[in-house]
Amino acid sequence: KKGNHIVTVATEHKAVLDCCASFEKTGGSVTYLSVDREGLIDMDDLKNAITDNTILVCIMLANNETGVIQNIHQAAEIIHAKKSLLLCDATQAIGKMRVDVMEEDIDLLCISAHKFYGPKGIGALYVRRKNPRVTLLPIMHGGGHENGLRSGTLNVTGIVGLGAACELAQSEMWDNNILISKLRTKLEQSLIDLGNVFVNGSQKQRMPNVSNLLFKGIKAERLITKIPDIAIATGSACSSALPEASHVLKAMGLSDEDAYSSIRFSLGKHSSEDEIDYTVQKVSEAVNDLLKER
Repeated sequence: KKGNHIVTVATEHKAVLDCCASFEKTGGSVTYLSVDREGLIDMDDLKNAITDNTILVCIMLANNETGVIQNIHQAAEIIHAKKSLLLCDATQAIGKMRVDVMEEDIDLLCISAHKFYGPKGIGALYVRRKNPRVTLLPIMHGGGHENGLRSGTLNVTGIVGLGAACELAQSEMWDNNILISKLRTKLEQSLIDLGNVFVNGSQKQRMPNVSNLLFKGIKAERLITKIPDIAIATGSACSSALPEASHVLKAMGLSDEDAYSSIRFSLGKHSSEDEIDYTVQKVSEAVNDLLKER
């Protein structure tokens, strides 16, 4: 009844971007907000993008490739002043930072258990009940489970596992963050000392566990191939046999060459200083080898 316009961000996860693309194919309209070099949206751009026809604004809390954290509370104020709703993808943030849907004034928020050591295959959607009450249409019919929103036999073990993982994550969060932040700082500084290595994204507004590094002039795929015993990723999406440059890094203004030269390192509560030392050694050796080959 209100309209057919959605606003989102160019650096959102493909799970959101692909849904928006599908929405456009059915006649909907989508505005994709750009970001600056640090991966942050401009709040004036957000304000100007919302129209009387805007039914939803989708902004992720923390980016999965860079760890950059958006100012969700400020965004919510703008969105609600324009009489629209905020959907926040908090998949990367839950378990690593305090998130309060009431304080942040979030209308819809989604999480996935495996991102905070819970079981795979289970997630949760928070739906605001009042001020305003958010009403959703089901996408699966038959059975009326979950108050009629999602039919199908409930995954009880997954649900219980998600709840238990939430409790553990909350109790361990700050101790884990102190450890992980220390290890990431060591990793980044050691690799930056190699020269021509740069951090992609904001170094102030980001999660403690993600480091996206640009190895200037070195193809990330070649670097990764040289260190097969270390689990790192380019952050690129692959379609068929054709690798794409990361849409996140390109939206931040990186060239194709620099995007293809960037690697995401992801740390967790089980990461150790010995593993960081080993990674720095192996990456350093691989970088030197590749420089000699040029």
